[in-house]
Amino acid sequence: MKIKKLLGLTLALTLFAGLAAGCGNKNEGAATDNSGANGGGNAPATAKAEEIYFLNFKPEIAEVYEKIAKDYEAETGVKVKVVTAAAGTYETTLKSEIAKSEAPTIFQINGPVGYQNWKDYSLNLKDTKLYSYLSDQSLAVTSEGGVYGIPYVVEGYGIIYNDAIMKKYFALADKAVSVSSMEEVKNFDTLKAVVEDMTAKKDQLGIKGVFASTSLAAGEQWRWQTHLANMPLYYEFKDNTEYDNTVLAGLASNEVEFKYNQNFKNIFDLYINNSVTKGGLLGSKSVTDSMAEFALGQAAMVQNGNWAWSQINEVDGNVVKAEDIKFLPIYTGVSGEESQGLAIGTENYLAINSKVSPEKQQASIAFLEWLFSSDKGKAYVTNDLGFIAPFNTFNDNEKPADPLAKEVTNWMEKDGITSVAWTFAAFPSEEFKNVFGDALLQYAQGNKTWDEVVTIFKDTWKAERAK
Repeated sequence: MKIKKLLGLTLALTLFAGLAAGCGNKNEGAATDNSGANGGGNAPATAKAEEIYFLNFKPEIAEVYEKIAKDYEAETGVKVKVVTAAAGTYETTLKSEIAKSEAPTIFQINGPVGYQNWKDYSLNLKDTKLYSYLSDQSLAVTSEGGVYGIPYVVEGYGIIYNDAIMKKYFALADKAVSVSSMEEVKNFDTLKAVVEDMTAKKDQLGIKGVFASTSLAAGEQWRWQTHLANMPLYYEFKDNTEYDNTVLAGLASNEVEFKYNQNFKNIFDLYINNSVTKGGLLGSKSVTDSMAEFALGQAAMVQNGNWAWSQINEVDGNVVKAEDIKFLPIYTGVSGEESQGLAIGTENYLAINSKVSPEKQQASIAFLEWLFSSDKGKAYVTNDLGFIAPFNTFNDNEKPADPLAKEVTNWMEKDGITSVAWTFAAFPSEEFKNVFGDALLQYAQGNKTWDEVVTIFKDTWKAERAK
């Protein structure tokens, strides 16, 4: 599927964005000041060398941004202060930091919905080189002819699996299913049969569980209350034929049926019942724990996105070879899901603070233009940040070579496969997601029924939308 077809909806989205409250990001949280120097390449000239301030929302790549900052300062003399928000509270951190005398000069918004929260602080970037670099300018966050958010990465998520373990399973003489490779796993029923048989044979396979732990600790629930919740709502909004796309339908939905809640339950139950960690203990598990279990070969599968490659690759004792890391779509039992691909989109948009001095604005733009156009900057983007960057400044040999990024690209290019749009841009608030995540924990621990979870989901959506 072409990126343009999948994501070229931003202009229309802005017409609806006012209907929804701000939507948080998967890696929001408390701030860590990594005030590093910045780094360099052939950055455009600025009127004055200023210290600029980048508020990053991805903790897993904070160290890379510190290196970038040091290189940029060495090359240009412009210092980049990097502050990283810890998991779970980016919006809260931004609200706090933006009010300071030395406020962030570069920050991130969560698409058209996030722009509504931060439009008073977002500079029009229409005349910048950064905007001109976009391969598809319709991806930008626009409003009334202005450009206020620049997407800097396209990402995809699904079920990551270790093909070496899967091949070991398929080679078992006593396996209970007739499937002989992952290419034959194209729907939930087949996935469930394979997973449950693998659980019965986990000692033979040398694993502790088929799936890595379902992380439900506070601030660690985004894979379920956002990414997994995307699946049933994608299909629910898709059924609303009044709209041309699922995100628009979601933004207009003051109430939801949670029509496909049983499909969510299908895959969520499969995760927690065939996991390294029992449901009652999942409240203590983090994403880092989960990725370590996968990297150490303790689990065969884990739900996450292509950004997880560094988390897998950098684990001490990692036993998973790059060539064995593959993606599978998140199958939930929806009719026709054999043609479903990965969930692909973006929630990462860069904005420039319109309240800081013109010199700092220009210096901030220059830094971003360097990052996405200079040889040194692009090398960081591709090799260290691992971004699938949507800019025409990248040649084919400058695109990510890590296995998960390659898998995302491969799935996007498969004939007859439709990627799942990121409908969570239409979720009403961070509070909605957190309440739902807490309900999922209570369900996993046996303290709430599924019907209670469904009621909480619907009631919280309605209440948050009403705000």
